[in-house]
Amino acid sequence: MNNLHVKTGDTVILLTGKYEDKFDSKGDRKTGKVVEVSPKENKVIVEGINMITKHVKPTRMGEKGGIIKTEAPVYACKVQLVCPKCGKPTRVGHVVEDGKKLRVCKKCGKSFE
Repeated sequence: MNNLHVKTGDTVILLTGKYEDKFDSKGDRKTGKVVEVSPKENKVIVEGINMITKHVKPTRMGEKGGIIKTEAPVYACKVQLVCPKCGKPTRVGHVVEDGKKLRVCKKCGKSFE
């Protein structure tokens, strides 16, 4: 099983792909929260990034079909974690303190947990 540098609930930015040049209202790169992590496939699903349209057929009586938008998985190597303390995209380091393995920001040195 692969260990990933991101976990569910982390804020990330996309490094490559068609959403890498999308910016928010402040001019910063578009960020999103990790909704789901799939370590076996080495992929993550990020909220608001890599949106696809899907044609859905009604399966039951009274249910509506149509075109829905949903997030598609992205390879984990294409996203970078945003430090909640300094607010910059950063790499992740690991430090063992009191018998616990903590993730640490490589830029400011603060712990994520």
